[in-house]
Amino acid sequence: MTVPDRERLIARIRQVRRPATASDRPESHPGDPQPEPLQALEARVAELEQLLEGLQDSVHRESERHARLIAELQTQVQPGAMGAALAKASRDRGF
Repeated sequence: MTVPDRERLIARIRQVRRPATASDRPESHPGDPQPEPLQALEARVAELEQLLEGLQDSVHRESERHARLIAELQTQVQPGAMGAALAKASRDRGF
């Protein structure tokens, strides 16, 4: 995970965890029906599911990137590839 990706994820988590301020809450008047607690919980669960899916996507992308890097390093360390690289380096230095 790159630093900008990590910072964006942390900012999103902080935004979700931030308590609602008075200006964020809708004005309520006496006699107005209050939203059902179950509906509020369902909305919160839906929001958390979206955040979780975003996190899973991010983790998957990072895992794929690491797998590519590891495969590339394994290719470079194989005896044939390493021998060719050493031979080229020797020719380039004139040994």
